[in-house]
Parts: sequence; structure tokens; C-alpha cells
Amino acid sequence: MARSDRLFRLLQAMRTLPAPVTAARLAEETGVSQRSLYRDIDSLRAAGARIDGERGYGYRLTEDYALPPQTFSRDEIEAIVLGMAQVKHMGDPALARAAEAVLAKVAATLPDDREQHLFHAISQVYRPDAPETLAPDIDLIRNACWHEQALAISYTDQAGRVSTREIWPLAIVYSERALTLLACCCLRKAFRMFRLERIGEPQRTGTSFRPKRAALLREYLAELHAR
Repeated sequence: MARSDRLFRLLQAMRTLPAPVTAARLAEETGVSQRSLYRDIDSLRAAGARIDGERGYGYRLTEDYALPPQTFSRDEIEAIVLGMAQVKHMGDPALARAAEAVLAKVAATLPDDREQHLFHAISQVYRPDAPETLAPDIDLIRNACWHEQALAISYTDQAGRVSTREIWPLAIVYSERALTLLACCCLRKAFRMFRLERIGEPQRTGTSFRPKRAALLREYLAELHAR
């Protein structure tokens, strides 16, 4: 791992883990020896990070040089907390971890009174029902959308018929009960919706449709609104 990446992971660990964080815990999180960890902490301090603590006690990140100070109103903080809570309840582990990281980064940039608003927000999300099981290939599909790469898939429709086709994935729609992939179907030469749990064994074809995704998605959304 590059040293810059390791320092970034160390900062992120100090933002997200309960403080004070022991050197042993931080070393485990970043995959280095404690001796290397102490050097990394010295490097962050030299770069401007304010890290309180010492060996044998634990460390606390009190001022983060990597993030500029932010000013949010109380309502804006409520919106951030509510939005990230919604993401964490969608059942997508990768996005849930990202939501936690976002809140930690925001907290690191807030003055003390605003930070308390973040941790004790009025708005909360309660979902007693467990989220639907996610498609095992959701990360592959999400990355294909980002990188504008065509996918070869098998698809089982509502009647149980199975077809194979190549698609250009555009966006994943999260609804209450299902995840739906908006895509351009190369077989039908048209926009189509695919339920993620009915997609079987998606594979990258090596074909790129860059830079068409943004324009195609706008066109598809306009078509949906027109309906």
C-alpha cells in the first residue's frame, strides 16, 4: 500500500473509531506495525493534523488538516444526518460504510456546538423491517455504471422466462421493496428496467460506451417523466 493511502486510512480510522484509539487498534486498522504507526502519526502531526494523546494511552484527532472547516445550519445538519441514516438502512453494506465515513468527515470539520447537533440530531430513521436481500453482484454493477462498461447478463422475467443480453448500465434505483437497474438494452435497442435480484451472473464484456451514460440517463429519465 502506498504511504499516502496508508496515511489517509489512518486519518479515516481516527475519524470513525471511538476515541481515544489505542495504537494497537490503529495499527490493526491500517495494516502496519505499531512502530510504523508511531512514525505515521508523527508525519500527520508534522503536516498539520492536531492529534492528542501518546503511547500507552491512545489518540484522538481533534483538528483535521485534510478537511477545511465547514459551516452548516442546524437544518442542514439535520438533512445530512437524515440522508445518511436513510442510506445506512437500505441494506447495501458498501454504501452504509460510505455513509458512516461521510458523517465522520463532516463531524471532523464542525465547531464543537455544531458537532453536538450532528451527534444528537432531532430527525431519525426507524425501519423495523429488515431490508431486502441485495443482489450479490451489486458492486460489479455499480462499478460498471461508473466506468460506463457494457455487461452481459442473463435475466429472468416475471413469467420465469430466461434471456441473455448485453446492456449498458446507467443507474441503480433504490425503492422500498426492490433495486432496479436502469439500462439501455442492446438486444431491444431501447431503455429497460431490470430487477437486480433477477439478473444472473453479470459479466463485463470489455466494451465501453463512454461518454454516453450521462446523456442516456437524462434521456431515459425524461422518457419516464413523460409517461
